[in-house]
Amino acid sequence: MARRERYELIFVHPDAAAGPSSAPAAEDVAEDVVVVHRTDSSGPGGHPVYADDTGIVRAEISDRAEVRMLASGGHQVHSSTVRARPVT
Repeated sequence: MARRERYELIFVHPDAAAGPSSAPAAEDVAEDVVVVHRTDSSGPGGHPVYADDTGIVRAEISDRAEVRMLASGGHQVHSSTVRARPVT
């Protein structure tokens, strides 16, 4: 299976993910989207590493679009809710 060259990483805002006792409407969920491209590196799971243009946002993405965020520097706290969507 061919690997994708680019993905959108979708970060759900922590407050929106926790939400009140009733689930928020889909349009009320706060998301940030970052486009990442494939690098020459492999992550700890053996899958390709993708990075944004700054190199700050780095993630290992499997062929099933499973995301493992990778630290690019000290003191980073990664979002627990990250999805990958292929860019066509």
